Amino acid sequence: MIKRLVVGAIVIGVIVYALQGGEYGTSDLLRQRVRKRVVLATIDTLRRQVDSLTRLKKRLETDPVLQERIAREEFGMVRGEKELLFRFADSVRKSGP
Repeated sequence: MIKRLVVGAIVIGVIVYALQGGEYGTSDLLRQRVRKRVVLATIDTLRRQVDSLTRLKKRLETDPVLQERIAREEFGMVRGEKELLFRFADSVRKSGP
């Protein structure tokens, strides 16, 4: 009777070690799968951002309408008849009349 209990405990121990023991147990593999999904989702997001920035860069280099709009909005430039004019404005707005 005791011999059967000992053999049963050893068999259970071997099964538990096979599933959880060693360098990479079952729980480690499950954590690695979750981590892989997170990393792949991050890579996908970063690829979309890179593609979007690449398209924006190309537009900035080739689209004169976009270049002019940025020049007006960011640098306060205005287009004159034959020349390009600069408009200098105070960076701090005064309140009241």
